[in-house]
Amino acid sequence: MFATLRAAAVVTAASATLLASPAAHAFCGFYVGRADASLFNEASQVIVVRDATHTVISMQNDFKGDAREFALVVPVPQVLQRGQINVGERKLFEHIDAYSGPRLVEYFDPDPCARAERDRMFKSQVAAAPAAKPAAPMQDKALGVTVEAQYTVGEYDIVILSAKESDGLETWLTQNGYRIPRGASKALAPYIRQNMKFFVAKVNLVERAKTGLTWLRPLQFAFDSEKFMLPIRLGMINAQGPQDLVIYLLTKNGRVETTNYRTVKLPANMDVPVYLKNEFPAFYKSLFDAQAKRENLRAVFTEYVWDMNWCDPCAADPLSADELRQAGVFWLDGPAAAPGSPPIAPPPAGVMPRRMPMPGGAHQVMLTRLHVRYAPDTFPEDLMFQETKDRENFQARYVLRHPWKGDPNACPEARGYLDAVAQRQEKEAQTLASLTNWRIEDIRARMSLKPPAPRNWWEGLWKQGGAK
Repeated sequence: MFATLRAAAVVTAASATLLASPAAHAFCGFYVGRADASLFNEASQVIVVRDATHTVISMQNDFKGDAREFALVVPVPQVLQRGQINVGERKLFEHIDAYSGPRLVEYFDPDPCARAERDRMFKSQVAAAPAAKPAAPMQDKALGVTVEAQYTVGEYDIVILSAKESDGLETWLTQNGYRIPRGASKALAPYIRQNMKFFVAKVNLVERAKTGLTWLRPLQFAFDSEKFMLPIRLGMINAQGPQDLVIYLLTKNGRVETTNYRTVKLPANMDVPVYLKNEFPAFYKSLFDAQAKRENLRAVFTEYVWDMNWCDPCAADPLSADELRQAGVFWLDGPAAAPGSPPIAPPPAGVMPRRMPMPGGAHQVMLTRLHVRYAPDTFPEDLMFQETKDRENFQARYVLRHPWKGDPNACPEARGYLDAVAQRQEKEAQTLASLTNWRIEDIRARMSLKPPAPRNWWEGLWKQGGAK
């Protein structure tokens, strides 16, 4: 819903946007690494807070260059008052990115000899026990442009404009020192037809000098709109190839998905080779590249869905109540829950949460992290969202399983265990190749694996659904 513009080029993609491990350890393990949004070139980040028609947008610009070249153009549904605009802090984005980023966890296989003895004891103890039940988001007038309001907020000079036609708005912006690319009127036209206003910001160099900062802080604004959307078309003006956008959506009740594009969960909760422990960012970048290409850059990917009360495993602490308020979560000081709202989901049995629910439901916040890679020909429409009632936790999580290193002759079970490890490691290699399109031969070499012995062509032919 916004465009960051400089010297005939849009600076970033999202700056041009707005408005089979066993189930027993599905969300456990020791957290050992994560992949953050900075992995992706031209990646921008947006926090969207939404409940009913109330919306708060926070935009983190990754603008690099002379601050005099910076301009931000954001279609908004109404004229914003001064109190609806704020300058935020970059560390808020850093924290929410760290909390929700794709992660790597590890497990260590137990001693198969000790495990075998425990299994024998367990079987003898439960032999007679009853079976447990199974667990059940020119001049202003001549150009048709009206300056509805203007403010200085922090290091930004902001004007709110209305316009009657896009060519006049493009001319006004150019005449007033906003260095927008030629042809911007084509992208602006749909928003003028919808009678939207335009939030336009540029850097006040005097005020910026007072901050002593070398970067631009996030801009935040609040408004009401019936539409739950994130316009991205302005970000495609003069775009240099596909761009990445990471969206953090904070809602009260459930997961957020797009309604006009496919929303798909990334492949996750898979065992991968242990050598990736020191190469996780490169692995995840290749994984996302491969998955985006397989979807022809026409899908929105879910990277994380979680109740903000807790995490497992925790890549960072959940955001505090103060941080959630800074992000724009406006319902924390209200009643515990709106009538009909679902209860806060507790952690699974046996899992110790990193942060317990606050009294009175103060943390009734669901976080959905979406990752979009888009180009003009693959995302011709703005993103439209809906909040669902789905509260099932999900994270882009990948598992390292370290094998036991003991004596292979220590017990009869050791040999069978090591044979199973060899099969597991071959499967890990194949999984990694499938996720990333890396060469299986290179992966096996890194893992010191021998290629599997060739099989007869007919082996496994009737394995599925054949005679028993």
